[in-house]
Amino acid sequence: MRKFLLLFVALLALSCKVFAVEVLIPMDDQQKNHLKAYGITYWVLSKGGTADWLLNYRGGSFGIPWTSTIEAECNIRGVSYEIMPDAQYNNIKDQIENPSTNQDVIKLEKVPKIAVYSPMVGGKPLFQPWDDAVTLVLKYAEIPYTVVYDDDLLQNKLPEYDWLHLHHEDFTGQFGKFWSQYQNFEWYQTAVKADEATASRWGYQKVSQLKLAVAKKIRDFVAGGGYMFAMCSAPDSYDIALAADGIDICAEPFDGDPADPNANKKLDFTKTFAFQNFSVDENPYSYVKSNIDVPEPRTIPQSSDYFTLFEFSAKWDPVPTMLTQDHVRIVKGFMGQTTAFRAQYVKPTVTVMGQNKALNEDRYIHGEFGKGMWTFYGGHDPEDYQHFVNNPPTDLSLHPNSPGYRLILNNVLFPAAKKKKQKT
Repeated sequence: MRKFLLLFVALLALSCKVFAVEVLIPMDDQQKNHLKAYGITYWVLSKGGTADWLLNYRGGSFGIPWTSTIEAECNIRGVSYEIMPDAQYNNIKDQIENPSTNQDVIKLEKVPKIAVYSPMVGGKPLFQPWDDAVTLVLKYAEIPYTVVYDDDLLQNKLPEYDWLHLHHEDFTGQFGKFWSQYQNFEWYQTAVKADEATASRWGYQKVSQLKLAVAKKIRDFVAGGGYMFAMCSAPDSYDIALAADGIDICAEPFDGDPADPNANKKLDFTKTFAFQNFSVDENPYSYVKSNIDVPEPRTIPQSSDYFTLFEFSAKWDPVPTMLTQDHVRIVKGFMGQTTAFRAQYVKPTVTVMGQNKALNEDRYIHGEFGKGMWTFYGGHDPEDYQHFVNNPPTDLSLHPNSPGYRLILNNVLFPAAKKKKQKT
């Protein structure tokens, strides 16, 4: 009887091996919901599983070992999937890993812990009359995150996370330069008072000093191996703050005294992540912080506003390849407080991943700092061309296949990738 049981167990194990199957989540035009597909992959990692990211294969598809639970979750979330035997899946991987193809297989094995930098007062969100595209898509994709703000960063809590997002933020201490238009609005006054109170609590005389200290905490987080993703006004205001370390660039309405008249001559571009040789705009009545952002009005109609994603070598440049996975190479443009970055102010060491060459606009850029990495993405909302204050948030159920939002989610999954040894 015992021999029979052992034989039965051996045959059962053999049959499971022979008939093992994989779930392929296609990310080409056959996918019904690209955005929730990222959420499925994140969910698998959160349960202790692993996934393959098939770079440049059918739009950057995912391969996951099949379980009935995973298949059920795909059905619940409306994510397209294909079931295939191991032999077929391994054949696909062999083709991808062939040296003649511009494709590769990246193993995803760690669930990234995500932090979103967003205003908080007394542990509660501070009202803002705009939304954040990243938190919108994280919620829609069902990817969890934690909100952090100045107190958390100054208390050195940032190293508890793998990935940090910055969006509609002003690290220069000028409160978004909304003063001239919104100084009498309650939301603006509340935000100013909250930042001033935080600065005072931490011993800073000015909000600009508080925000610089926070920017340096973020810099140290990246230098130590963290990943930072910034959109809209955050990218240029962050670099401006670093370049203006110790220089007063704030006009009197923002900090009670005039700006240094020689501020632009004193900027130190060796301290910045992405930008150089720019000038700050010291006019308090101007909405613009510097000449990094493209000028208004733009000379292109909405119907013609697109940017191109560059193609990278999957086997030699896996990082920008991961960050540009999409089912299209031409992506609709969209505006923001910072819409795009003038190419002449982007450092030559920066990797440009998306660009409108005709307009000399870099839209999507990436770089390394210390042991970590950062990505800057121009514009406010990929599916709302010109998002205004107090506009309602975008309903992503109407845009489940958004190429622009896919670029955000590439960055969310990127820290999950197993580091590959450099090919020789």
